[in-house]
Amino acid sequence: MATILSLETTTTNCSVALGINGEIVAIKEDKKGGYSHAEKLHVFINEVLTEAKLALKDLDAVSVSKGPGSYTGLRIGVSAAKGLCYNLDIPLLAISTLEALAHQVQAKAEEVIVPMLDARRMEVYMAVYSSEKQLISPVEAKVLEENSFESYFSNFYPVYFIGNGVEKFKEICSVKNAFFIDTLPSAKEMVKLAEHKYKISDTEDVAYFEPYYLKDFVVNRK
Repeated sequence: MATILSLETTTTNCSVALGINGEIVAIKEDKKGGYSHAEKLHVFINEVLTEAKLALKDLDAVSVSKGPGSYTGLRIGVSAAKGLCYNLDIPLLAISTLEALAHQVQAKAEEVIVPMLDARRMEVYMAVYSSEKQLISPVEAKVLEENSFESYFSNFYPVYFIGNGVEKFKEICSVKNAFFIDTLPSAKEMVKLAEHKYKISDTEDVAYFEPYYLKDFVVNRK
């Protein structure tokens, strides 16, 4: 039985969950819209541990949402996770942000899930998953067009688009079997994924692990 702390900071949702044996025992989130990670992440960590009547020393591992997503958000989450793992001498587990997001959808056989996170202009970070959460199309930065997912619509089964990037595609998509869920990644879905990784010892090198930015950080001049 493993006690794992999960951190999700890739979007404006600062989310921390504590799982024991793959079940959530405490969760704290802030979805209000601003980036509150620097101020609230460690507060939330203390709060979930207090709620579960546990201490940092009771943790068996820390999982972190590895991206893609906000450059600053990723840095804060990964830095916190690595610091905890190093000081406590416990494993670091990296969870795909898009895979965890896909787990928010309960799809039926033949249905497809497309998690997408907002990037610049008409671009999103996305991937395509089956109803069993198997990766169909790999993670990529995609510029959205009206016919971007034409091949997935052709069998007339529902295609679920989920994430804070769906509004961009919703504006240009008129296909009837497209369903849009505007939401954010959460540490809630990371708990079972982290437990599985822990059981099979799918861990990261704490010293060298870096977030999956997908694209280089760009500074725009005003």
